[in-house]
Amino acid sequence: MKLHILGCYAATPRTLTNPTSQVLEIGNHMFLIDCGEGTQVQLRKLKLKFSRINHIFISHLHGDHFFGLPGLVSTFRLLGREKELHIYGPKGIKDAITLLLKLGDSWTNYHIHFHELTSAGPEVIFEDDKVSVETVPLTHRVYTNGFLFKEKLGERKLSVEAVAKYKVDKAYFQNIKNGRDVTMDDGTVLPNALLSFDPPKPKSYAYCSDTAYKPDIVGQIDHATALYHESTFLESEADLAVKTKHSTAKQAAAIAKSAHVERLILGHYSTRYKSIGLFRQEASEVFPDVELADDGKFFEF
Repeated sequence: MKLHILGCYAATPRTLTNPTSQVLEIGNHMFLIDCGEGTQVQLRKLKLKFSRINHIFISHLHGDHFFGLPGLVSTFRLLGREKELHIYGPKGIKDAITLLLKLGDSWTNYHIHFHELTSAGPEVIFEDDKVSVETVPLTHRVYTNGFLFKEKLGERKLSVEAVAKYKVDKAYFQNIKNGRDVTMDDGTVLPNALLSFDPPKPKSYAYCSDTAYKPDIVGQIDHATALYHESTFLESEADLAVKTKHSTAKQAAAIAKSAHVERLILGHYSTRYKSIGLFRQEASEVFPDVELADDGKFFEF
């Protein structure tokens, strides 16, 4: 699992900072999460292949999270895209994108599937044999979801020494990987645990931006491998966090601690502060394993 930060600052683009957008590589997919202005420029800078993006997840319809989407959709067309594209986002996103395509008479030559979200509770919105994606309902000034990306449990690992020792035929190997016992010709049953090892622990990534402090998400994201949680403000501006329905770094750390996540990644910083290091300093007083997102940075898990 690998996370690329394209942009992680609040509100407006600046010469050295970009609004929110991320790419998550998980389960042979390359998912785009939010699409603020400058997303496609950042994709080029980081040498991430446009053609691998088949699923885009938009948390909410504030400009710093989706104003880059119309441009990216148009660029896909100019690049000769033929594969279908799936866009998941709040109700209204289809109207917003298709109106611009209509006014510019620039309909795509590939099919776009819009999956408009309205549920107030968590729901699975994507699933295949390797990974699932579910919404994490958040509290913001408009309808907003975070997203929880979860690997599925993989196959068990064959014990080469054990199958050789007990002279297990190769015809049984896939069944062993699937967790089944083996019955030998003489009736002896070899338990699966004797012939294989547990698969790697599935990884998960919780994306929570933008939101007011919302402790009731803890149960859903419990023990996530990594949590990205917005930290627009420091505690010195906690009154602004309440007013704008954002979070402070300390509140993000409290969520991470309660959810027992392995790693907390902070982002969506207000640019009023002289250093993003202040966010880590504040959060580390509550939760020990704190990372700072920054444009162009990537994390491997």
